[in-house]
Amino acid sequence: MTPTAPQVRPATAADLEPIAALHTAARAAYLRARVPDAPFDAPAEHARCRDTWDRVLHRADAPTLCAVRHGAVVGAASYLPPAADPARPAVTLHQLHVDPAHWGTGVGRALHAACLHAWRAAGHPRAVLDVLWHNHRARTFYARLGWRPDPDRRPAPDATHLALTLALTPAPPAPAAP
Repeated sequence: MTPTAPQVRPATAADLEPIAALHTAARAAYLRARVPDAPFDAPAEHARCRDTWDRVLHRADAPTLCAVRHGAVVGAASYLPPAADPARPAVTLHQLHVDPAHWGTGVGRALHAACLHAWRAAGHPRAVLDVLWHNHRARTFYARLGWRPDPDRRPAPDATHLALTLALTPAPPAPAAP
């Protein structure tokens, strides 16, 4: 059975706890593949994620979206406007996380599509993001959506992250009515 498509809407302060919980769970799932015995879903990690998202949800310059399925928040994304440097007018995908129970069900794609729509509507020419080098699931997800290594951004000195970029060509026009 195909899961119902999630509804993507602006996140509110009321979404803080479920977003922090799904971020903690997602982070634990992808990091556990690298360090199996580490307590990535410990209360301290949840508190750290909660503090991060509390700051994000209160930033006026960081639009935040959440994906909801059957009344439950199952994913979240946040992005930052281009840096002040006019030579690099790129919007930054700051966070995109999906509850591991909903991986592979279209939640990440729905959040990504909503971000693309907003970025194109705002006239951003390209987007950038950093992904953990060893998070092969996320790297594959972004590659399928057209993200490529960013030739303008060098890898982190410790090589833990990979910088990706996506050209934001205008969305194709809607087909004409017959």
